[in-house]
Amino acid sequence: MLTPPIDFILTRAVAEIISEAGLRARLNSGKPLRLKMGLDPSKPDLHIGHAVAMRKLRQLQDLGHTVVLIVGDWTAQIGDPSGRDESRTMLTPEQVQVNAQTYMDQFFSIVDRARTEVRRQSEWFGKFTLADVFNLTSRFTFADMMEHETFDKRVKEGKPLSLMELMYPLLQAYDSIAIDADVEFGGMDQKFNILQGRTLQAQLGKTPQEVFLVPLIVGTDGRKMSKSFGNTIDLKAAPSDMYGKVMSLVDSVIVEYFRLVTDVTDAELAEMERALNAGAVNPRDVKMRLGREIVAQFHGADAARAAEEEFVKVFQQRELPTDMPTFAMKQDMPIIDLMIAADLAPSRSEARRLVAQGGVRRNDAAVDQIDAVIPARPAVLRVGRRKFVRLIVEK
Repeated sequence: MLTPPIDFILTRAVAEIISEAGLRARLNSGKPLRLKMGLDPSKPDLHIGHAVAMRKLRQLQDLGHTVVLIVGDWTAQIGDPSGRDESRTMLTPEQVQVNAQTYMDQFFSIVDRARTEVRRQSEWFGKFTLADVFNLTSRFTFADMMEHETFDKRVKEGKPLSLMELMYPLLQAYDSIAIDADVEFGGMDQKFNILQGRTLQAQLGKTPQEVFLVPLIVGTDGRKMSKSFGNTIDLKAAPSDMYGKVMSLVDSVIVEYFRLVTDVTDAELAEMERALNAGAVNPRDVKMRLGREIVAQFHGADAARAAEEEFVKVFQQRELPTDMPTFAMKQDMPIIDLMIAADLAPSRSEARRLVAQGGVRRNDAAVDQIDAVIPARPAVLRVGRRKFVRLIVEK
């Protein structure tokens, strides 16, 4: 794949650059830049929303610049408060390390590992003294922190806001000092935190980093993509699952997805948008192409074709999936217990909701009573459009 020109990199799938003129000047200077991105390993999985910024990093790597990946092994224990209305439970160092390794594996499915410098916050924060903490906090005021929309909202609503959470933007800002960042990348929800790095660099006599912000992507339910909403398309998802989730997107986001996570040309995007608006093309067909494009990025063209064939078989021809997990029943089971045991629902409340809404079927029959008991006999249990389990009887 050819490296796109700078104009494409700085305009396609971009929400805001602070400042664009400054970044263009640095890119044209001939000096390799240090491109900072920190991924908070408070959760182990990355999703396609993260891929928007990661694709930008890869494009700039291909122009000769160095990515600096910050492993947030300190801030993850606090939890990023951006956009959160409540405090987040602290993680143990062990949990953080496991999550960090998982997300690095996913990060390098897009970004070139050989041209990436991996740095852990413990390299510098592990040496911090109380005097260092006081020095850092003295450079920001409480009023500065209240410019953070989430912090201000929680204070006004009388919700808890710990001093530890107020430290998160400061620690992220100091990361830029520690690694001499030239540009920091993130989603629009990271704007406040990234700007603090720019401010701190200026206070300490360094050239302020440029800020490269990408749009937040819409999840499978039409809301902002978020693990907490359960609406993500995970980078480690199997090809058939990834394809199926793309096909579940609302039609109104098809062009935006092409714009954010594919390399389809702007001219072709304009024609695609025109055809969709005019009703000259079936949105399903365009979405199927989107599914192929996305799956091929992470699993290859052959896997993308196979995922599409499986989708057509199951959802258009109404056949059962070629492969599905099995669950061995020892005895008759209440439907809610069975769904939890067979990993068909994340919680009992979600299982009850799915049953009540008619989203559960045993073979061809709906299971619509939350107190239903499923007999221990061979069958296929289906939840929603994409989850299947073959029930067998344990002898």
